[in-house]
Amino acid sequence: MNLPLNTSANPSDPVAQARHNMIEQQIRPWNVLDASVLELLAVVRREHFVPAAYRSLAFMDIEIPLLGSSAEQALRLGHSMLVPRVEARMLQDLHIAPTDRVLEIGAGSGYMAALLARRAAHVLALEIVPALADMARTNLRQAGIGNADVRLADGASDALAEGPFDVIVLSGSVAELPGALLSALREGGRLGAIVGMEPMMRFTVTRRQGERLDTRSPWDANAPRLVNFPEPSGFTF
Repeated sequence: MNLPLNTSANPSDPVAQARHNMIEQQIRPWNVLDASVLELLAVVRREHFVPAAYRSLAFMDIEIPLLGSSAEQALRLGHSMLVPRVEARMLQDLHIAPTDRVLEIGAGSGYMAALLARRAAHVLALEIVPALADMARTNLRQAGIGNADVRLADGASDALAEGPFDVIVLSGSVAELPGALLSALREGGRLGAIVGMEPMMRFTVTRRQGERLDTRSPWDANAPRLVNFPEPSGFTF
């Protein structure tokens, strides 16, 4: 659904002003220029997908802890929301269409699933951590998102009868492109993932063109690891 661009804020509303500042000072300068993506970020309330203890951080240029006995533990385990500008640019570069069926690996709090669902026909989001799956379901329901389902599953290994998919999004990083997920793309389908090793990872978009897979890596970004995907020999986390 194409939306008119309107990211203006009410100066008397501090939350709206903080959201406006996030869009205009963090996201737009990071080459996110698609008007419909910017408008979507203004419409989908990011703060509603952030745990209450960290809601004051909702619009900051940081990863936000989601689950754990401490912020440090949550970030170490990868139980966090991605940086807003990374989420936004992933959404822009995957060019989600209204007819697309989308698979997300790593539902987290459900925020990316909500963004995807506002553009796609349907989203299936997989989450391996039960408490996060429950959090995502609750947040999506409260946001009125009816075309996104959250399933407790291991995106690295669990077979899915729903494929193939038009778009697959990995909301976290992997060491290498996962072959099983690439095979779940339909013709013309795109897989977006942050790939590589710290300190240098790159967002990679792979499109299926018949038997050929066309891959490009347009920008750098680091992100927490998704669990159970293969790692190079000798890797220590």
